[in-house]
Amino acid sequence: MEPFFGPHLVGQLSKQSPTPLYHQLFTLLKTRILDGTLLYGTRLPPEEQLADLFKVSRITAKRAMDDLSKDNLVERRRGRGTHVIYQYSPKPVYAPLTGMLQEIESMARNSSAHVLDYGMRIPPQAIRSDLKLADDEPALHLLRVRERDGLKFGHYTSWTAGVTMPADPAIFQHTPRLSYFRQQGLEVSHVTQTLSAVAADASVAHALGVAEGSPLLSLTRRSYKKTGVESEQIMDFLEVRYNPEHFQYSMDLTLD
Repeated sequence: MEPFFGPHLVGQLSKQSPTPLYHQLFTLLKTRILDGTLLYGTRLPPEEQLADLFKVSRITAKRAMDDLSKDNLVERRRGRGTHVIYQYSPKPVYAPLTGMLQEIESMARNSSAHVLDYGMRIPPQAIRSDLKLADDEPALHLLRVRERDGLKFGHYTSWTAGVTMPADPAIFQHTPRLSYFRQQGLEVSHVTQTLSAVAADASVAHALGVAEGSPLLSLTRRSYKKTGVESEQIMDFLEVRYNPEHFQYSMDLTLD
């Protein structure tokens, strides 16, 4: 299950949290079922393997799986294992704002990023659909926190198709991803963005050093490459959570 559960994800369970471990595991699995990372028909690991993977007791793993079954997200059958029975259905996403690539690279060069997790992983179903990936086809996944002058202002989650994983992920600490894409032969031809507001979940709150539930600015960016004279394809999906105390998103737009 390595493509589905990377080290950062596995490490999210905390014995120090007031939330019981079984519910933390239940929530983690439920989220990945609802967002399409774990598709309909996917067989989940046996309780013993799940317990070893997340370093919890088998009783904890069993209770989490039982709760998934009660919510009609999985089906458990003796001798056949546990399978996802939730049918993911994509929801429409609108991205009306066009970003400037120069501004994106400038931000990257004038700040530093701490890489929390990276690897070739299986994206959630909605992102797989955007990137036109097969169900078992991985993409380059990066999880980073960006800071300037010692202040953590952004939590970045990205998925990129058509690139290989660099030998040293430290390249992304100071080098803009767009520069790395160009080195890989990918040129961004179009960018769309959606801005909204969200509350910080436990993982993002910990990474940014804010209280869980704190209001954050959310940015979803899709970057495209040309595939023909009049056609293009999404090559990169980026989701950012900004701490509004340390970051403002400004635009100066003119009509042509």
